[in-house]
Amino acid sequence: MPDRPPLRSGFTTGSAASASAKAAALALLGLLPDTRLCPMDIPLPDGARLTVPVGEVADTPDTPDMGVAAPGTGTPPAAGRRVRAVTVKDGGDDPDVTHKARIGCTVGFDASLPPGDIRIAGGPGVGVVTLPGLPVAVGLPAINPGPLAQIRAALAEALDMAGQTPAHGLSAVVDVEDGEALAARTMNPRLGIVGGVSILGTSGIVKPFSHEAWKGAVREALDVARAMGLDHVGLSTGRRSEKALRRTLPRLPEQAFVQIADFFGYSLEAAGRGFAAVTLCAYPGKLVKMAMGLGNTHAHLTDTDFAALADWCRQAGIAADVCAAVATANTVRHAFELARDDPAFPGLPRQLVHKALTQARTFAGPGPRLEFLALDYDDRPL
Repeated sequence: MPDRPPLRSGFTTGSAASASAKAAALALLGLLPDTRLCPMDIPLPDGARLTVPVGEVADTPDTPDMGVAAPGTGTPPAAGRRVRAVTVKDGGDDPDVTHKARIGCTVGFDASLPPGDIRIAGGPGVGVVTLPGLPVAVGLPAINPGPLAQIRAALAEALDMAGQTPAHGLSAVVDVEDGEALAARTMNPRLGIVGGVSILGTSGIVKPFSHEAWKGAVREALDVARAMGLDHVGLSTGRRSEKALRRTLPRLPEQAFVQIADFFGYSLEAAGRGFAAVTLCAYPGKLVKMAMGLGNTHAHLTDTDFAALADWCRQAGIAADVCAAVATANTVRHAFELARDDPAFPGLPRQLVHKALTQARTFAGPGPRLEFLALDYDDRPL
């Protein structure tokens, strides 16, 4: 196979908010002479550094919507000069819903805070937590602990650069333009996060095809389900498979359904702790990779083993010439088209489901009952 071009890393919503916060604070403190060219050197949660380009820095004439304060960050400040900076989030070659989202932070002096103290709040477009089971308490803005500490550290660096401590502390309000609309395309509504997106990122950097944010969302969704006392969850690879799973399991509440994307192994390991039953749902392409035992089923990580698929066709009783053709198929869909007319074809999905469940058990451990709903390309159960 030809070498793939190198993949470009990006940065998280937490890093974008940190860069906006530091730029706005530096401008407020008179330490940002050129707001047109504004690369911000920010701290990452692990102590490393990252330079993030900030797109806009400007005074805001009106007191912003002060939103919901993060824990232990004081009361809303009185009106006064405020500076807002905006960073366009860059997901690199691993884009998600918030890729190219405009993440802002408005910073001002807060007379209610002692010198050097920092208040961080969630403003428009940042969700508020309404259900238990997340790393943020109910009623607080959906700014996870890692990004919250990262934003605070960036603001503290700006204060240190001033050389002397201002008379009052700083108040910072994080916002996401069109955040409520973006959140409708995420799992936030199901997790009980209302009004906007979450500010996420355990490392501050988005590594291509690592989908760090998605793994965190899977973990949080399962935490919410546990906190609600649910003992049965349905794991699907995407929205379409989830719809089919919901039709199959109509009695389960919304919070029981979790979209795991490519994270087969990770999600089964997480679901194996604390649930009595796990039902998986996937289409043929992912099903074959699950049967192969791949912890991550992303197409860019591992190619489908068509020789193994051909062998499973043989085990199902499919004719030898068809099996030979499957071994050289272009895609799993192509392989299914080749095998579909063989009278023994129904045995193939049974083989795949059996093997996928066997692999799922290695990840989930002995605890939960495991079930599988395999879907054909027309959404009918295989």
